[in-house]
This record gives sequence, structure tokens and C-alpha cells, in this order.
Amino acid sequence: MGISPRDFAQLQARLASPRRGGGTLPEAPLTRVGRRAPAVILGVDPSLRGTGFGVIRAGPGAPRLLVCGTIACPPAWERSRCLAKIAGTLREVVAAHQPTVAAVEGLFHAQNLRTALIMGEARGAAVAVLAEAGLEIFELAPRKVKQAIVGYGAAQKLAVAKMVQRMLGLAELPAPDAADALALALALAQESGRAALGGPKRI
Repeated sequence: MGISPRDFAQLQARLASPRRGGGTLPEAPLTRVGRRAPAVILGVDPSLRGTGFGVIRAGPGAPRLLVCGTIACPPAWERSRCLAKIAGTLREVVAAHQPTVAAVEGLFHAQNLRTALIMGEARGAAVAVLAEAGLEIFELAPRKVKQAIVGYGAAQKLAVAKMVQRMLGLAELPAPDAADALALALALAQESGRAALGGPKRI
């Protein structure tokens, strides 16, 4: 069967097109939990005086730490100043590491109404920044995160930090708030392989 020069040129063009598999496909962002890998995931553990954050690269093989830390605000600072620092720092982290997915600790039941309101303010400041950046945001209940990382829903913070250290191959134990944030990111990453968390809630 013959082929004209024009048909041959069109065939070459199709084979060279990335959409036909002949070229190199650009790495697609994670648009749903577990849909693509590797993915850069940001975990945030909101608190007015010590918001933890951690960014990991998850994909085939062991996850890798990109950055983690705590946004610390002294007790003497007004709440508004703390909220501004939380928002500003998270904007810098997002700009530097370009995550596409974020995991935030789910709401908890506080006996003290004032404490709940203050925590809600910190969480709102963080979520607003993540949404502003166009990230997909999922919330995970603390017990579900502990279950995913340690295997026990009532695990202590130290046990979570030690398991995070082991999973990421860190030389030192991460600070408590940063460890909690990294645990959130790791727990969300595990959703790519199983449904142990019962499905994180997208917010």
C-alpha cells in the first residue's frame, strides 16, 4: 500500500506530538489524591502561636522532605499580627516550592469556645492562602492521620514525630508542630495507594 509524501509528513507530525506519546509528556500536577505521582504536597498544622508546615515530594519510592518549619508568634503579639505572619510565611513557602495539593488538620472539638475561635482564625488564614494559590485542599482528622502514620489513632506527638523522621530518613527529629504538618502530608500521600483514611475531605 502506497503513501504520499503529504501523508508521510502528517504521520511524522503526529508521532512527534507529545499528545501521541512520541515526545516527552510534561509532568502533570496532582489534580486528585493519588491521580499522578510524583506530587509536591504541603501539610499545614494551624495554630495561632505555632503553625507547623512541611512540604514533601511523594511518588515512586520513598517520600522526600523539601522543607519544614514552625511559624512562631510570641505571646505578646496581637492576633492580627500573628495571622498576618501565618499568611505571609505560607505564601513564601508556596511560591518557593510550588505544591499543588495541601493537607490541613481537620476541625477538632474544643471545650473552650475562645480557644476554638482562635484556632479557627489561624486555620482560616492558612486555608485562604492555599486557596488563593489555587491548591487543592484536603482536611484530615487528627486520629486518622495518627492511624495512617503510627498505626494507632491515639498515638502521642513524640511517636508521630519519630515515625515521620523514619519515613523521611531525617537525621534529626523534626519539631513537634512541623512533625504534625509533615504527618498530614505523608498521610495524604498514602491515599495514592490505599483508602485507609476513609477518604480525606476536600475543602
